[in-house]
Amino acid sequence: MPRSAQRKPQPHSKRHYASIVDAADYLGCEHKLVRKMISAGKITGYRIPGSRLIRVDLNELDEIMAGDAA
Repeated sequence: MPRSAQRKPQPHSKRHYASIVDAADYLGCEHKLVRKMISAGKITGYRIPGSRLIRVDLNELDEIMAGDAA
């Protein structure tokens, strides 16, 4: 298991942003699924000011995945 996948969600921890491709790798899925999740409003895509880059909060992904497991 990749080291990044072993992170456990911690309440009130500071945000950890990742690119869409990195977030997809973190989840073990394709980047298209992450984009669909952003479009559907399931996760928030944060646009970097002055660019077209979008980042995703890995803590938010951890919370969603923990909710699915329950």
